[in-house]
Amino acid sequence: MDFALGPGLLEVQGRARQAATEVVAPLARRADEEGVFSRDVIAELARRGLLDHSLGALPMSLIYEELGRVDSSVRGCLTVQVGLVARCLVDWGSAAQKREWLPRLASAEALGCYALTEPEAGSDAKALKTRAVHTGDGWAITGTKHWITNGGVADVALLFAQAEEGLTAFVAPTDTPGFGRRPMAGRELGHRGSNHALLEFADMRLPATAILDEPGAGFKVAMGALGHGRLGVAAGALGVLQACLDASVDFARKRRQFGRRIGDFQMIQAALADMAADGAAARLLVREAAWLRDSGQDNALAVAVAKLFCTEAALRAADQAILIHGGRGYSNEYPVERYWRDAKGMQIYEGTAHIQRVIIARQLLGRDEAAGS
Repeated sequence: MDFALGPGLLEVQGRARQAATEVVAPLARRADEEGVFSRDVIAELARRGLLDHSLGALPMSLIYEELGRVDSSVRGCLTVQVGLVARCLVDWGSAAQKREWLPRLASAEALGCYALTEPEAGSDAKALKTRAVHTGDGWAITGTKHWITNGGVADVALLFAQAEEGLTAFVAPTDTPGFGRRPMAGRELGHRGSNHALLEFADMRLPATAILDEPGAGFKVAMGALGHGRLGVAAGALGVLQACLDASVDFARKRRQFGRRIGDFQMIQAALADMAADGAAARLLVREAAWLRDSGQDNALAVAVAKLFCTEAALRAADQAILIHGGRGYSNEYPVERYWRDAKGMQIYEGTAHIQRVIIARQLLGRDEAAGS
């Protein structure tokens, strides 16, 4: 088994690292402090070819990792844009839907959002209350979504609603009459440079051609899209973990106490070693899950394992990074406090850590034939 990245993957990784350094990093602190979402940043990443849905899961995981090292908010935008929206259109969209939206999404001419989560339904997609009713020549949509990343700036939404046939997915331009949106109340703990919105649909009319795949196929579409999105979160969490390790090693070399570098104390060394071990394991989990996807194999279990492990390892690393930095880590003088806040969100986005454990356990246990479930 060859664990080395080939020339093509190394080129993508290098291009992503350069973009993260030149384009994203200079604005990351301001975006976090002021809650600024920059469409110009996303447009520049598109010009550098980093929003190309045709790259595949492994190349995109390298992009997400590099962006995650400097700014989880930008990484989150791309995971939605490419993983949840563009890849969903590739997998389930009609020829007309692909022609209309895929080139615009790849160039960032259009931004997309994935409108699944509701105030009373998150991971339980079958409990959604947004309704889609036949109107003869199309559909009328009524309902509410919240915590929709890119929701306030998106030009198109992949929208999930309950129809007579069952959960159904729609492609909805956000300039459609009846499509309303406003910022979420309060301030986010992390991912403050993202755009999060509450969406409201008041008798919004969509044509019959707006359906993604077919009526009643929404659950299949949603779960397939989340497979892409969860891999993006796992790879982004790996980037956060690596950033924590890099920052902690640098600080442990420079900071001196009791006449020595703090990195020469065994407790600091143990913390750094644990971060490095977690990082090595996380990287292998992400790359295995991406490789399975690109080779056409089922990667649902691998994605759940990667998402669970990487997000919790990133949070452990951020916690230790703050401790190593001491008082400096407890303020925004250094970025490790932002890494902690962003990593906490990753435990929640695209299915909480609890949900990933449920998915993994069900895969291990299989169906209970005696109970019929």
